[in-house]
Amino acid sequence: MVETTRRQAIEDVASDLFREHGYAATSIRDIARALSVQGASLYAHVTSKEDVLWAIVERAAKRFEAAADRAELEAESHRPGDAAEAIAALVEAHVDVLTADVDEAAVFVNEWRSLGEERRRQILDRRDAYQARFRRHVEAGIAVGAFAMTDPSIAASSILSAINGVAAWYDPNGRLPADRIADHLVDLVLRMLEGSR
Repeated sequence: MVETTRRQAIEDVASDLFREHGYAATSIRDIARALSVQGASLYAHVTSKEDVLWAIVERAAKRFEAAADRAELEAESHRPGDAAEAIAALVEAHVDVLTADVDEAAVFVNEWRSLGEERRRQILDRRDAYQARFRRHVEAGIAVGAFAMTDPSIAASSILSAINGVAAWYDPNGRLPADRIADHLVDLVLRMLEGSR
């Protein structure tokens, strides 16, 4: 339990530093200093800076995937086959994860490319599978005339690029709470997809 708590503290501090300064500009010494421990003692809990990044990115990926699973199930139970409902649920779920731990989310969105080749490939595969969820619902919406004709892959990439931007500017003490931000983004995304049909 103590090891889990210490490891979580390391990852939390690293998330904050990676978000603020970037992965490349943050050293193990910086993480240790922020935790008020000696750099060498940090290696009793982690094997490398990349392992810390991997733990953060992996945890965030699981959160996004689990939230998307729940969102799709909920949308299907409320309005089976409704592409707009599914897209709205996915956008809301994504924003929920982004705003629940903005440091971790920002590291996931911006720093995964700093991972080694094998880990980067794993995250890229998971990212592609995650993006495919959005693409499938865009395709379904186009097929029934709910969405304007467009390239579903470009639409899915554009949606995720736009909502991932929340990680750069979201402030928990800002003007709007996270759920209102999600509402606005859902509205913008659906307007974009519906177009002039």
